[in-house]
Amino acid sequence: MTDTDALDLLRAAVPAADGEVWADLGAGTGVFSRALAMLVGRAGRVIAVDRDARALASLLRGRRHPPRVPAAPVEGRVGDVTGPLALPVLDGVVMANVLHFVADARGALLNVAGMLRPGGRLVLMEYEGRRPGPWTPYPVDFDRFVELAPAAGFTLPTRAARRPSRFGGEIYVAVAVRAG
Repeated sequence: MTDTDALDLLRAAVPAADGEVWADLGAGTGVFSRALAMLVGRAGRVIAVDRDARALASLLRGRRHPPRVPAAPVEGRVGDVTGPLALPVLDGVVMANVLHFVADARGALLNVAGMLRPGGRLVLMEYEGRRPGPWTPYPVDFDRFVELAPAAGFTLPTRAARRPSRFGGEIYVAVAVRAG
């Protein structure tokens, strides 16, 4: 996925985030972290979290935004979405193609809900209609996310976007809000 693709997908789910603090959980080399940095602007903050320190290092020494694009700095943290993370209270979290690697999706979502302020947003990107396999061992299609979200303290999710995946099928983007 290109930086432009990531920005287009996130714009549909994160329309107004200027000055907010967001985390990209399972950031990898940071395509969504970079897009978030543009959406939160210079007054915002983006924390990229991944268990792969080399991927984070690649993100942090990688591409920079053009000077005329107001973007927040991106900081990296090594960590796993299934465990405790020492993060500030967040306005939002992006999880792009991460939850399908987690056996206990509900537990991971409970963990994420605990990171968010009340009213904070979770933006989830996953594959629609996938069966378990090596690259999606625990698929989370939109209907499953609709079941999981309220059990983890979120509102019913809404689908913000969808697009064909280059690996076949479709990717959906959904937004759920932390209740309370």
